[in-house]
Amino acid sequence: MQQAIDTIVTQTEGQGFYDLTHALRSFVAQSGLNTGLLTAYVRHTSCSLLIQENADPDVQADLLGFFRRLVPEGMDWVAHANEGPDDMPAHIKAALTQTSIGIPVSGSRPVLGTWQGLYLFEHRHQRHRREIVLHIIGD
Repeated sequence: MQQAIDTIVTQTEGQGFYDLTHALRSFVAQSGLNTGLLTAYVRHTSCSLLIQENADPDVQADLLGFFRRLVPEGMDWVAHANEGPDDMPAHIKAALTQTSIGIPVSGSRPVLGTWQGLYLFEHRHQRHRREIVLHIIGD
């Protein structure tokens, strides 16, 4: 068994989806591993990772709308409000999604479906520098 690890950095411009698929594929190719398990992990508590459709941008727009309705800003019952009205909703959205994803690797490529991509799902309005750790183990 061999392994490789790297951290990719992305600058977000506010709430939305940021495609990490190309960086993921590059990392796997550069690792030299043919078969294994890739883990992607985001090192933050107000964004998350999703594998989602990459063909129709309406999917991302609908997901943003769904989460805005599910966890709206301005909830008067939250205690953690000192970082702005979008902060606690961002933490809740991150808790409902995921900060780590495992993806099989075969043929030196992540095994993603035809219409799947890996996305950073930014839950805050402000710009943020986000770090995503990629780790692969295999042969």
